Amino acid sequence: MGTSGAFIKLLQACFVMIMTAGFLFVSLGEAMEVANNKTQEPGWRMHTLFSVECHNYFDWQTVGLMHSYRKSGHPGPITRLLSCTDEKLQDYRGMDLAPTHKVPSMSRHPVTGDWYLIGCDNILAQLHTKHPEYCDKVGGLLVFHIDDLRSLAPLWLSKTEEVRRDSAHWGTNITGDIFAKGWISEMYGYSFGAADVGLRHKIRDDLMLYPGYIPMERTEPILLHYGLRFTVGNWSFDKAQHHNEEIVYDCNRLFSLPPYPKEVQMMEPDLSRRRGLFLSIECINTINEGLLIHHESRGCPKPTRSRYLNFLKSKVFSLLTRPKTLKIDIKDTESATKEFSTQELGSVYYPKIHTIFSTECSPYFDWQTVGFIHSFNLSGQPGRVTRLLSCTEDKLKTYAGHDLAPTHYVPSMSHHPLTGDWYPAINKPAAVLHWLNHAIIDAEYIVILDADMIIRGPITPWEFGAERGHPVSAPYEYLIGCDNELAQIHTRHPEACDKVGGVIIMHVDDLRNFAPLWLHKTEEVRADREHWATNITGYIYGQGWISEMYGYAFGAAEINLRHRRRDDIMLYPGYIPLQGIEPRVLHYGLEFGVGNWKFDKADWREKDMTNVCWRQFPEPPNPSTLMSTDEGSLRRDKLSIECARTLNDALYLHHLRRNCLKTQSNENTLHAQSPPGISDQVERSKSSEYLKQNLLEKDASSDNGIQGNSELLKSTHRNSLSEKQMSLEEERGVSAKGGSHLLVRTGPRYWMVTLWFLSVLAFLVVVSTTYSRQKDEVLRKKNPRTKQ
Repeated sequence: MGTSGAFIKLLQACFVMIMTAGFLFVSLGEAMEVANNKTQEPGWRMHTLFSVECHNYFDWQTVGLMHSYRKSGHPGPITRLLSCTDEKLQDYRGMDLAPTHKVPSMSRHPVTGDWYLIGCDNILAQLHTKHPEYCDKVGGLLVFHIDDLRSLAPLWLSKTEEVRRDSAHWGTNITGDIFAKGWISEMYGYSFGAADVGLRHKIRDDLMLYPGYIPMERTEPILLHYGLRFTVGNWSFDKAQHHNEEIVYDCNRLFSLPPYPKEVQMMEPDLSRRRGLFLSIECINTINEGLLIHHESRGCPKPTRSRYLNFLKSKVFSLLTRPKTLKIDIKDTESATKEFSTQELGSVYYPKIHTIFSTECSPYFDWQTVGFIHSFNLSGQPGRVTRLLSCTEDKLKTYAGHDLAPTHYVPSMSHHPLTGDWYPAINKPAAVLHWLNHAIIDAEYIVILDADMIIRGPITPWEFGAERGHPVSAPYEYLIGCDNELAQIHTRHPEACDKVGGVIIMHVDDLRNFAPLWLHKTEEVRADREHWATNITGYIYGQGWISEMYGYAFGAAEINLRHRRRDDIMLYPGYIPLQGIEPRVLHYGLEFGVGNWKFDKADWREKDMTNVCWRQFPEPPNPSTLMSTDEGSLRRDKLSIECARTLNDALYLHHLRRNCLKTQSNENTLHAQSPPGISDQVERSKSSEYLKQNLLEKDASSDNGIQGNSELLKSTHRNSLSEKQMSLEEERGVSAKGGSHLLVRTGPRYWMVTLWFLSVLAFLVVVSTTYSRQKDEVLRKKNPRTKQ
């Protein structure tokens, strides 16, 4: 609230630009070009303001902003609005960092970051402004005429106080603040104040860029706002991790060094993404350059020469960070595009893929993970796989399944940290968002699956038609809330609500934009208990359990992210598949059966299938016993059997890796068939040649350096079995000849038969040897020459 209060006292210019400290100037935009053209006109002047507090956290941001301001040639003076208490001001060391206007502190709350302003579209705007239709959802960078700011500033302050006092309307479904604590009252104070005086904004999405995002084509942002964590290769920067840094006052201290431009050029072939990476390293390099100049002005000794210091003073860095115009030279872009053309590289470009799935640290999800990873290894799916494991710190201490999959650990939100609501499904969007913000991701497309899935073949964007702005997913027709009042309440674009789910193939940039909304809308729908009814949601129990699915659909609709629905990508076992279609994923989320045999994953929620040796699920029928004459029903039953057998195969190999063969397990068996004896040949009920070729061993952690079409992938994996994999195949009794698999299971019965056979064989060998020796002795006695 100190920001809005400060502006009342400082109003001297024709135009005023307002921002926070976490910005850097990088170019001269259209407004700035106009300013340069009008500087000779009498009475014309621009003044830039930014607000801070008297804290180390804001001091290094001030140094970076001021350096970029001087370097960019931005017109007009600049003033720092310093909000500080009298007590803190006495010991404050940074009064010389920028031209400063001191303001009494009116803030009691920490910086919370960026949130969503949905209150412009509902009762909040109707309560706090006479003109809710004028409520613009804007922020970050603001440029005003001085007369407009004079009219707005008092209302900005009073509306902030007014919204802050209105605790009755702090709810998440009204403000969009997931904490429902009124933290974003200042943002609403601005929007409602502007609406009351009739100010309408020209909204420009090409003026500001978050480092780590891809800039718009043929444009350069005026400002870089480093409010979010961003990465370049293995290097990353997050301003929140430097809250108490005294880097301004410690001589020659700099932030961690980012990659050099040549390294960025080598790591990213895509021109648009490379431009984004260049802007990311320009951001931190500009701050470091500003710190060096600041330290020198403070009388610090000269720093030791290094490659990085030489780079900051080089012509290359000067060229990369020179003031830019808003429009890029088209010829330069075309020349660069031609230089790095994938056609000239002599190969077809296939984007990198990363597969993720979310779980919890429980036995229920562990056996699903074992099945998922086993099927992933056999499927030929390109790229890496990561399990997003949501777990509390207490449970993590005793958790025994760390080795089940490559894992990214996520704090559990099964119990909501603020509301206490028990809703484990929220872990999925929360885990995806956590992974995006904390992991180093080098893939262009993300495949999002669930743990209770069996992968049968590659799931690729080029085969299913996913592209930026158009993710691919499976149809979920039962999400009837997309067609009724539920969508009208929870998204501004109900017509864009796609009834999809299950398998998701999405460009990483779309996912970064969408993931916060996915989580936010899930919380919003979950809180809307009045609309949990079956006739509204389609959920038969009417308890809000599918809020996450609607959160996904409504979040995508908010940014008009339209899906390409593919009904050939996923199948529930027990359903009849489309004729001539081989589904890539079997999703065993529902009960299914063949004859008298049934399987329901919910029946195994409390069974520890992975830590107790030789536990397996009841064996499904042998496919050769199926008697149905209907082709569709026969295919359905074979796929059901395949799903169950794949899970059992996965558990069998898991127990082998846990050295279960060396232990007795009679007391641990769940049923008569566990551990299994010598089974029939486990024929893969994947009758098509396609899937026979696709079930090939593949290391789960391998990268996808060369990602061709599925046929190329098949041949690559077919010829690249490692020695470890081959030895495992031999140990399992698997013959990979012709792409088919023959699995002979071993158990106590088998070993008893084997031991009996070996004992008999040993006895016969001993008898034979004894008999041969006696015969030789008799011959020697009869023949003296032989003895001599």
